[in-house]
Amino acid sequence: AFVCISGFFILEQNENNNSKNSIHEIDVNSLIHVTDKSSKLEIKNNLINYIWKQNNLPESKSIKIENNIIDVRYNDLKNLNKIDKFLIEMEYDVNSIVYHFTPLSPNGKLIIYHQGHSGGFFEGKNIIEFFLEKNYSVVAFSMPLKGMNSQPVVDLSNIGKLKLESHNQLEFLESESFSPIKFFVEPIVVVINYFDNHYDFNSYYMVGISGGGWTATIAPAIDERITQSYSVAGSYPMFLRNSPENVGDYEQHTSDLYELANYLDLYVMASTGQDRKFIQIFNKYDPCCFSGTNFDAYEENIKNTVNNMETGYFDIFLDDTHKEHIISEESLEIIISEMEK
Repeated sequence: AFVCISGFFILEQNENNNSKNSIHEIDVNSLIHVTDKSSKLEIKNNLINYIWKQNNLPESKSIKIENNIIDVRYNDLKNLNKIDKFLIEMEYDVNSIVYHFTPLSPNGKLIIYHQGHSGGFFEGKNIIEFFLEKNYSVVAFSMPLKGMNSQPVVDLSNIGKLKLESHNQLEFLESESFSPIKFFVEPIVVVINYFDNHYDFNSYYMVGISGGGWTATIAPAIDERITQSYSVAGSYPMFLRNSPENVGDYEQHTSDLYELANYLDLYVMASTGQDRKFIQIFNKYDPCCFSGTNFDAYEENIKNTVNNMETGYFDIFLDDTHKEHIISEESLEIIISEMEK
């Protein structure tokens, strides 16, 4: 059970969890370190330095582009003009294959759609079609090692040859000079750089489900060119992850990252700035992860912090219309309504 008392969040465990009754008092506000522009900038710079081992976002990186490709899986998409294919290659032969879907009459706004652990972005075909029909351009990403992305074999000292198939294996690549977290966010930054130089989009929005919802949290926290982001079933703060299904893969709990910025900090960073918005959507009956209403523990704390800072907006919506791990039609209507306000 979860109870909020005088600004403190009380986590109660009962005997059904095979543990002794215990109560932990958590002062949520004390865990939020991003409270003004200065602290936000400092933590953002620390994150960039940790991920890329440099002081700035990567400015340029070659992208292999195939224009106007044919992928028969998408032949039935309505309002589709063309698909361009991007290939971003990174260290250890890890890559990111990205599709850019252009509608017949683009509205000048780009949706960055990010799929989760279930597979490639083809799993989100209905999401892509939803936005295409409303004249949004869509650039679709899969998580590292998922979908069409590579699963290379790496030869590591003291370990030997290892085929990278699981995100949890990425921790073996971590060193003082390299962070595997870049595999998750660099493709997004690189593609936005490309669009900045070759297109005239007036807005970049981001939508992600599950692990893609996690990515739709950290990416806008680091890259403020993403003005609005919508994370569906993407993350909880660590103190709420009291069930095994909510612990997540390597990227969700690697300690070096979250010592620099915890989830509460990332929520504030993704929410704040000129014309910026960050919204979390949770499926109340999600069979995978982050079900229920435990977000009550921090929702008001984040809203108050955002309201006390620069311009920005944070909110949470609960989807109780289904019992699946998806972006439902209800959630899509919420997202498009928020985008077009």
